[in-house]
Amino acid sequence: MRKILVTEPHQPPRAAFQSLVDQIWERNWLTNNGPLVRELEGLLAQRLDIPTLAYVANGTLALQLALEALDIRGDVLTTAFSYVATASSISWQHSNPVMVDICPDTLNIDPACIEKSLTPDTTCILATHVFGNPCDVHALEAIGRKHNLKIIYDGAHAFGTTYLDRSVLSYGDVATVSFHSTKLYHSIEGGGIICNDPAVAARVASMRNFGIDNQGEIAMVGINAKNSEFHAAMGLCNLKEFDLILATRQNISRIYDEAFQDLPMVRPMTPAGTSYNHAYYPVVFGSEAILLETLAAMNAQNIFPRRYFYPSLSSLPYVEARESTPVADDIA
Repeated sequence: MRKILVTEPHQPPRAAFQSLVDQIWERNWLTNNGPLVRELEGLLAQRLDIPTLAYVANGTLALQLALEALDIRGDVLTTAFSYVATASSISWQHSNPVMVDICPDTLNIDPACIEKSLTPDTTCILATHVFGNPCDVHALEAIGRKHNLKIIYDGAHAFGTTYLDRSVLSYGDVATVSFHSTKLYHSIEGGGIICNDPAVAARVASMRNFGIDNQGEIAMVGINAKNSEFHAAMGLCNLKEFDLILATRQNISRIYDEAFQDLPMVRPMTPAGTSYNHAYYPVVFGSEAILLETLAAMNAQNIFPRRYFYPSLSSLPYVEARESTPVADDIA
C-alpha cells in the first residue's frame, strides 16, 4: 500500500527539466549568478508584482540575511508557533528571540500581545504567515510605526497567497520565502528575499555574495548564500506548473472541507480579502487525546499527517518568553 505523506514534492515533466540541464551543461556555467538564476529572479518578481527578489540557497539563510541587512540587534519579538528556523535565525544573528502568543483563530502572532513584551531593547518584529495564512499586517505595521520597529515577515509557506490583491510577500520591510521541496512551489532547495527599500535590496545582493558589490569590491561582511543553475532550472520548470499546482490544492481542500464538515475539529480562519494558496490543510482538535487517537487511526491506513510546529517555540532553551504563551502552547 502506498504511503500518503503530509506533503510531497511536485515534479515537473522530466523532459522540460532535462532540456534546461542540457543548456547548463553546454554553457558550463553551474553557479555564481548564472543566466537561469537571473531569469528565475525576474519571473518570480513579475509573478509576485514586486520590484526585485533575491534568490538564495534556502529559506533559513533568507531570514538570516534579512536580519543582517536591516542591522537588527537586541530583542526581536516573534511568534511561539512556527518552525524552529524562525527563532534560531534570530539567535544565530546574535539577537534575542522573545516569544509572543498567537491568535486562536488564525494561529498567527497576536498583535494585542506584542506591546506587552516591548522594551527599550526591542528593534524588530519577525512574524510568520503560519501555513501561508496572512498575518494582521496592518496592525503589525501600525505597531512598527508607533515604536519605530522593523517588520520582517517569514513567508516560508506563503508563495501564492494574496491579501487585498497583493502578494502577501510584498508586505513589511523585508519578507522571506522558502523554495524547499516540501513547499507548494519549490526549486528543490532555495529561498527568496523581498525588500521594499532599494538600499536594503542592494545590501542583500552584496551580502549573499561574500559582501562583494557591483564594482567587484568587498563592500561589507558577507557570506555565500548563492544558489545554483540546477536549482534555478527546477524553479523555472515548476513556475510554469504553478497555476495547475494551485488549482489542484484548492480542489483537494474543497473536497476535504465537504468531507470533514461534521467532524469535531476546527480550521484556522483566513482573513477577509485573502486568496489562500492551500499549501497545507491544518486542523485543530479539541484535545491531545483526540489528536493522538486520530493520528494512530490514520497511520494504520498508511496516512501520515504530523504536528508541524511541535513543540511550541517557547520551550526552546535559547529563547525568552516575557509573557506566557498559553494559546501557542496548547495549539502546538
